[in-house]
Amino acid sequence: QVQLVESGGGVVQAGGSLRLSCAASGRPFSSYHMAWFRQAPGKEREFVASITWSGDNTYYADFAKGRFTISRDNAKNTVDLQMNSLRPAEPAVYYCAAADTVVTGSTEAEYPFWGQGTPGTVSS
Repeated sequence: QVQLVESGGGVVQAGGSLRLSCAASGRPFSSYHMAWFRQAPGKEREFVASITWSGDNTYYADFAKGRFTISRDNAKNTVDLQMNSLRPAEPAVYYCAAADTVVTGSTEAEYPFWGQGTPGTVSS
């Protein structure tokens, strides 16, 4: 089991930046494939980005490419999501997720461990 706690959410103006962090505890963090998902009001939760256990490979949803960066520090048991050029249309609650193994790494069903989420609001 691994426990995940997100932080760093808040309100930013359109075009601004936000950095989210997810702290893990429990089983060795370095063995997990990690991901960020988000859920906007009234919408289904969607994949944002993921990173392999070593940090060597990262994957992004199309909307995140070029604007968001996922990174991890296995020594600190954290995974971060740097979000730049945020748009008014993308306020959401951001969730951190972990999995031992994944196939695509971009679907909710692949991740058995989730944090409680942290809200990110973009004002126009």
